[in-house]
Amino acid sequence: MKNIFLLSFVFLLCSAFTISKFDGKKDKEKINTVLDAWHKAAAEAKYSHYFKFMTEDAIFIGTDATENWNKAEFQAYAKPFFDKGKAWSFSPLERHIYFDKTAEVAWFDELLKTQMKICRGSGVLVKIGEEWKIKHYVLSMTIPNDNVDEVVKVKSAKDDELLISLEKERR
Repeated sequence: MKNIFLLSFVFLLCSAFTISKFDGKKDKEKINTVLDAWHKAAAEAKYSHYFKFMTEDAIFIGTDATENWNKAEFQAYAKPFFDKGKAWSFSPLERHIYFDKTAEVAWFDELLKTQMKICRGSGVLVKIGEEWKIKHYVLSMTIPNDNVDEVVKVKSAKDDELLISLEKERR
């Protein structure tokens, strides 16, 4: 009986320690701060500040089917925009944040007001020490369902070329 009591006490103690370590509300606030500062750094063309929010092995996927970059490739693509004094301006309209069981990985989706009108961003952040860093980000243009056929017509020729190229690579 003593052993059961002792094991129960140890289990509760460990559970309390684990639970107290993760504060979902506080971590959501930290993630919101990171994402908001990241978007602001782009709008203000702060190149170094913008990229410090990303892990070294980060991936950025843009709206064009060919835009799947590691951090170094994305930096090379983005540098001329930042050098001109304004990269892009994304303002969050809505954001949802979720955590895995370890509370060391979070994923999110957001609707953004952009120069391309409403876009959707989604991604993954990892907790490194006490900091949250962007590991993966996907930017997508939103298309109203009623307009999909029109958009497909606009992008059809370019997509057909890319499909041929990608299918050749797979062989």
